[in-house]
Amino acid sequence: MAFPNKKYANIESYAEDYFKEINLAASSIDGSKLNEAIEILNNAYTKGSMVFSCGNGGSAAIANHLVCDHCKLVRTDTDLVSRIYSLSNTVEIITAIGNDLSYDEIFEYQLKSLAKAGDVLITISSSGDSENIVRAANWAKQNNVPVISLTGFSGGRSAKIADVNLHVSAANYGVIEDVHQSIMHLLAQYIRMTHMEEELIGPRKF
Repeated sequence: MAFPNKKYANIESYAEDYFKEINLAASSIDGSKLNEAIEILNNAYTKGSMVFSCGNGGSAAIANHLVCDHCKLVRTDTDLVSRIYSLSNTVEIITAIGNDLSYDEIFEYQLKSLAKAGDVLITISSSGDSENIVRAANWAKQNNVPVISLTGFSGGRSAKIADVNLHVSAANYGVIEDVHQSIMHLLAQYIRMTHMEEELIGPRKF
């Protein structure tokens, strides 16, 4: 159901319903899919494979933020060496590809230069149907790069392409992006926690 579907008289009532929507969206995530995503990422971080992230707009911000938490946070107090790169991060290469070739190729083109079999691609797209996301996911699948997709709405094509689809059942961009950000955080925090000495978990900040 679309949210909002009426005009609200004040911010308090809107906020109350907005946070209810976030709770519903978060509870829609398939826990077994989280386990599958953790297995892929644990394998990558243990073996030193590269993990690439990408997204457009607000999802690009989440893809860039992922680099911070999945690199610095995951490595803190663990023996992991996580190697992360956001394909949404460098305006120079994105605009060069978009201007000279096509905006649809901005992520796929970079993957062709940087990725190899055994690396991982994390796509973040509320619609799951952005052409540049779909092309990147297709290339990854064809080249033995496992794909974890974060989606909302109907899931789009990237949900079907992915090895693991972490789908958020919601129909509001803000709600979906808030939950995608939470998924990004909890994956990083869980991996860090499982690789830490237990006596350090309580005293440390997550």
